[in-house]
Amino acid sequence: MLTTMTHAQAHSSKSVDAAEAPLGPNRIVVVGGTAAGMSAAARARRHSEKAEIIVLERQRHVSSASCALPYYVGGEIEDPDELTVHTPETLRASLNLDIRTEHEVTALDAERRVVEVITPNGAEEIGYDELIVAVGTETARPPIPGLEHPRVQTLRTVDDALRVYETLADGHTSEGLPRHWRPLVLGAGFIGVEIAEAFALRDLPVTLVEAASHVLPPLDEETAAVAADALRGLGVDLRVGLTAERIEHGEDDSVIEFSDGSALSTDLIILATGVRPATSLFVAAGIADQRGSLITDERGRTNLPHVWAVGDAVLASDATSGERRMVALAGPANRAGRMVADNIFGFQTRPLPPAVGTAIARIGELTVASTGANRRTLQAAEIPYVTAHLHPRHHASYFPGAEVMHMLLHFHRESGQLLGAQVVGRAGVDKRTDVLATAIRAGMTAIDLVELDLAYSPPYGSAKDPVNLAGMVGANLLDGTLAPTYAQDLREGDDGRFLLDVRSRGEFASGHLPGAVNIPHTELREHINEVREMAGDRAVVVICASGLRSYFAHRVLRIAGLDATSLSGGLTTYRHVHGSLSAHEASPRRLAA
Repeated sequence: MLTTMTHAQAHSSKSVDAAEAPLGPNRIVVVGGTAAGMSAAARARRHSEKAEIIVLERQRHVSSASCALPYYVGGEIEDPDELTVHTPETLRASLNLDIRTEHEVTALDAERRVVEVITPNGAEEIGYDELIVAVGTETARPPIPGLEHPRVQTLRTVDDALRVYETLADGHTSEGLPRHWRPLVLGAGFIGVEIAEAFALRDLPVTLVEAASHVLPPLDEETAAVAADALRGLGVDLRVGLTAERIEHGEDDSVIEFSDGSALSTDLIILATGVRPATSLFVAAGIADQRGSLITDERGRTNLPHVWAVGDAVLASDATSGERRMVALAGPANRAGRMVADNIFGFQTRPLPPAVGTAIARIGELTVASTGANRRTLQAAEIPYVTAHLHPRHHASYFPGAEVMHMLLHFHRESGQLLGAQVVGRAGVDKRTDVLATAIRAGMTAIDLVELDLAYSPPYGSAKDPVNLAGMVGANLLDGTLAPTYAQDLREGDDGRFLLDVRSRGEFASGHLPGAVNIPHTELREHINEVREMAGDRAVVVICASGLRSYFAHRVLRIAGLDATSLSGGLTTYRHVHGSLSAHEASPRRLAA
């Protein structure tokens, strides 16, 4: 039975004295009870005690901690109740919100201002004064034969996490034999990597498969390589450049066939192949494009009157490229929900901020983080840029426990503005990434990074913080003080350049690029003429371990009039790009002391 309640009827039973009438709408309906939707509902309540605020959520849980799900599966979060920040009862008590779970909106009639809803008690219509669409995303399901099977699971909701956890708790095959789970994760984005880590921490032999050429596709290849090594260090069987072609299911196992002709047997498949907007009904209503992305103006308004949209499924403006894209991150969703509520009530009305897209993940003892644009985005948008690589310690090198961080930053070639950054390491990564995210949001340049006054004490940082150092490298690149050669452009074989390795003799003997000549940087000034003679009319590429000593040597050569560049990030970055150095020659060319 369809119970109809029109917009006018929704409020006819309530008599409110005009002097006490709340500012703004009488009834707000929010579709979606996770990050963006709950943030909007809570903020709306701060503006009005008299507005009726209804939240419709199709799942059993609202206000759930979606980012916590892998850590529950991995056993670090033991109590499943910790996966829900609030319940309908606590939200009703603290905010007087009408939370209706297992209520799925199936249609929108904007002219009558009603939504059609399937509830546990049947279908009904609910009227609204203002509607906030915050439905978010769902797991993308590629067209793979065999994907629709109970052995193929997702990890997007609390119920998903409970299901996976309960599956792992079942330790027997159909024949009653002990089962040793062999999970496989399809997709190595941030979620897929976190799930793979969760399985590895449970000592399960997990396979992680990614269609792209490297894990964590939002990262550039140099930083992704460090993440890949960390995954392998946890025992993860990592396979990249593969797509699943079909899945054959047996009684206890499934066999996945891949694009390279290989096949793997597994007994649990986690689908982490990206997300898509959960907005099919809103495409028909006209507020989403054909891909399902919700379209709004800069304040969250759709093209329909009194209908707003917010959250993961909304097209947001990229802070770097200006491109409109989805940003499926909890932080931006929470903040945007709050701002849309402000805009509905006319308080501090302002545009939603562009998306910076800051993300972070843990892989064992390694932290991987990124903010802003990567190389692929900048190239697609035809934005001129330079890239800085550096490998500083996370605090003063003389203080015990100093850990190396691998940093990659992109700067606008003309303005010097910071466009994107990636930081990988065992300590200090989150702190620097947050500073760099703030710098991108503020439109700061390389020189601005140099001038930042950051907290310093030996246990926490250095007088020249890694962020300051990153700015210095960027500034040198931009003003020509540093001329780089990038590892991607330096491959085995004679490419017409003279390779000068300025590390110590012991470092050089342990491995170097074929054809390189070794002169320690402390001795270089004594051998300028010999370098000039050996190089002839060839450009000199100066090489060291991390790019610091090669920068010093590069400046000596440039001031002496030689055509010299420095290998960006040194052999550390070279190894990240190419995997390893070739074995050094049996009789390496080396100048005498």
